[in-house]
Amino acid sequence: MHSGDRRSRGDSSEIFRKGKMLRITWDTNGEVVFKVSGRLDAENLGDLIALFGSEANGRRIVLNLLELTLVDHDTVCFLEGCEADGIELLNCPTYIREWITRERQCG
Repeated sequence: MHSGDRRSRGDSSEIFRKGKMLRITWDTNGEVVFKVSGRLDAENLGDLIALFGSEANGRRIVLNLLELTLVDHDTVCFLEGCEADGIELLNCPTYIREWITRERQCG
């Protein structure tokens, strides 16, 4: 698979781009769980937003951030907006949670 390709195997999809990975899995109750690994920044937020529309199909969205290691300001603002829209941020790293909280307080 080359950079930017999407592969679907029934219950999961992956996007690889410049060493970044986004994995999507579905759990048994119909939620769509997007597992984000590595780095999420302004450059690849568009990919994630596009996947929300194409993969969620009206189902509840959960972002599993356990393996997310690096974000930028745009991503923090995006994640804050996701929570405001009812998207669950599962396993959110402490430094990201604190940054989101600061953005909310300043916002």
